Amino acid sequence: MSTLLSVAQVNVTFGGLRALKDVYLDLHANEVVGLIGPNGAGKTTLLNAISGLVKPDSGSCTLYGKKEDFPKPHELVSHGISRTLQGVGLFPDLTVLENVMIGAHKFSRAGLGRALFGRTAKDERALRERAQLALERVYAGGLANRRADTLAYPETKRVSIARALISEPKILLLDEPAGGLGKEDIDWLGHLIKNLRRDCSVILVEHHMDVVMAVCERLYVLDFGEVIASGSAEQVRQDPAVIAAYLGAAASEL
Repeated sequence: MSTLLSVAQVNVTFGGLRALKDVYLDLHANEVVGLIGPNGAGKTTLLNAISGLVKPDSGSCTLYGKKEDFPKPHELVSHGISRTLQGVGLFPDLTVLENVMIGAHKFSRAGLGRALFGRTAKDERALRERAQLALERVYAGGLANRRADTLAYPETKRVSIARALISEPKILLLDEPAGGLGKEDIDWLGHLIKNLRRDCSVILVEHHMDVVMAVCERLYVLDFGEVIASGSAEQVRQDPAVIAAYLGAAASEL
């Protein structure tokens, strides 16, 4: 099984506070890996380090078998990495299709301009077609011409995932995609993530344990910025450190 991403001994501090301590994680091809832990454990910080939004104090990163510097945000598309954000982050005065188009250059400083202006008519048609296909992939094709500020919250979640998919990533980082969703939408999300792994690998940060257990092959558990357990769901469920970190409550849901 090929390893697409491997990070090791990742350390991040904020004003003297250690957010991550010697954190490690491996992601294999066509795999969904869950990153779980209590609030404030460092899960989003690790995603931010991988996606260049936070610069680690130290640590190593290997992409597709080659040791690399941690990517900068504008390098993510070229590295085959895309991500969603907890806050969705849609541009309210643009259409859904335009928001998804931006995802082709999402983490570039010039992303908005490059996605919406300065292209040939042929390039624009091709990009619009890709954006429409990304929307249809998340069953949101009918929303294309709606303004983003008219969407219901579950719809914005679908659009944010479509925007991450337009660049056809090999590695997709999903940051709490089930947050704020009802059961029907959570069930839909689980099916979508299972389908996504046919084309890419996923790192999933999520508090909804039913989603995590349904879609993840392996889990990493963070607590106070450290990996306290990793392995299959069954291995993690029985780990005493996990049970202690969750005070026995959330651990019983694993």
